[in-house]
Amino acid sequence: MAVATWMNRRQLITRNMEKPSSRKQNNLKLIYRYAGLAFQMMATLGLGVFAGYKLDQRIGWRFPVFLLIFSLIALAIILWQIIKDTRKHD
Repeated sequence: MAVATWMNRRQLITRNMEKPSSRKQNNLKLIYRYAGLAFQMMATLGLGVFAGYKLDQRIGWRFPVFLLIFSLIALAIILWQIIKDTRKHD
């Protein structure tokens, strides 16, 4: 009984020693994944706003129709991308 208890404690200690490094790697992977997703979101929205603004300038309308349309399209793309990327299981 004493030998079995000692072995169980030893296994618990070695498992606990291995977990932090793998936990750190998983946390870093998640940080990089979501940082990349945030960058994609900003780039997509920025591109939509810029394209809409330039097109509205070229047409010369007072109300920024294309700015609103392209911004909403960019937001829809962003939401679709978030749903698609967060559903993935590693």
